[in-house]
Amino acid sequence: MSKVRTVYICTNCGYESVKWLGKCPSCDSWNTFSEEVRETRKNISKNPKIEPDVYHLKDLTIEKESRIKTGIGEFDRVLGGGLIQGSAILIAGDPGIGKSTLVMQAASKIKGKTLYVTGEESTKQIKIRAERLKVKNDSLLILAETNLEGIKNAIEQTSPDVVIVDSIQTIFNPAFDNGPGTVTQIRECTLSLMDLAKEKNFAVVLVGHVTKEGFIAGPKVLEHIVDAVIQFEGDKSNTYRILRALKNRYGNTNEIGIFEMHDTGLSEVKNPSELFLSERDSHTTGSIVTSSMEGTRPVLFEVQALVTPSHFGNPQRVATGFDYRRLSILLAVLEKRAGFRLSSHNVFLNMAGGIRIYEPAADLAVCAAIASSISNTPARESTVVVGEVGLGGEIRSIGNIEKRIQEAEKLGFNNIVLPKNNIKLLKAKSSINLIPVENITSAIENIFELQR
Repeated sequence: MSKVRTVYICTNCGYESVKWLGKCPSCDSWNTFSEEVRETRKNISKNPKIEPDVYHLKDLTIEKESRIKTGIGEFDRVLGGGLIQGSAILIAGDPGIGKSTLVMQAASKIKGKTLYVTGEESTKQIKIRAERLKVKNDSLLILAETNLEGIKNAIEQTSPDVVIVDSIQTIFNPAFDNGPGTVTQIRECTLSLMDLAKEKNFAVVLVGHVTKEGFIAGPKVLEHIVDAVIQFEGDKSNTYRILRALKNRYGNTNEIGIFEMHDTGLSEVKNPSELFLSERDSHTTGSIVTSSMEGTRPVLFEVQALVTPSHFGNPQRVATGFDYRRLSILLAVLEKRAGFRLSSHNVFLNMAGGIRIYEPAADLAVCAAIASSISNTPARESTVVVGEVGLGGEIRSIGNIEKRIQEAEKLGFNNIVLPKNNIKLLKAKSSINLIPVENITSAIENIFELQR
């Protein structure tokens, strides 16, 4: 016997409730609860006889993983080297950001049979896009279908190496009464495709939408089900796009891929440091070059600061691409330890190129850019500044210093200001001039002494 019951699930965080709620008590989001009908079975033995397979860890063997290259280097970098057979990848991003363009270009370059399932466009629309992107691949199959059973039958008939579903929100399982895009349909369709992928040993790439709040549409559990969650970021008014791994069971989650959008599709940016510094004016005050580690790759970019007098009671503090709370701490350190009067000034901070910085290695560059703007003194053109700033004004050591130095040297920089303790960890010699500093005062003095 079975019993049917109704529950309500928040589509943002997965919180369950026995009644509909206007506001989720877990994530404080409004109007995000979706109804789900569940069937519970009775008269099931509480102690079924199950004989599980238990192994000794030493007896387990690992086969060498085989990855399917997408043919797009930046995409493969974020994935950890390519697609793993039997895995599920979720690619999410804002509408119009270029998700379908990315997967279409990848499908055209994959060496193997690829089944492209479209639930939002017709086959004619796919053909028009393929011609615009100059896609030529005899092994690429197109299926316009939203019924899960039809998709599974097509997979059985074609035996593809990669299956791309664009998008998972349009797919529905006829065994459930819920409409496409609901919590139940998204979860059950994803689980069914993952089970089939592991059984048939193919990789499945799911394209997902992002809500207006910036969350991946569907229950949060969807992100836990798949093997990798790839976020496609960028401003539609800007030509540059950033591909970032939020979760990856088979690779590094700190890697990013950078693309530039053109009329003919996405092109890879293989040297992002040169891109971010290409429009920099070295004679402008408030401009400092720093280095950030994005996974295993060092990236040089420009930190811009603008400090102006405030004619109102509360000065503005605006940060783009940098943590606002971290900026407030650094302003307090500059005022207390370096003697800069910033309490009566507006401070605007920007990470040029649309990049977002999470590591503290850019602290010293932020402080130097602010000091440069308020003192109206430009820093020297060929100087890179790295280092973490403590509350006492001390400059703390950072990781991967040799890679940062090599990247700065490769791009023609002559000087690099870095924490003193990092000098002890250097093994290889370089031709770039290393300037070790201990505190914020000596660092700012050294940065602007280079100008004399």
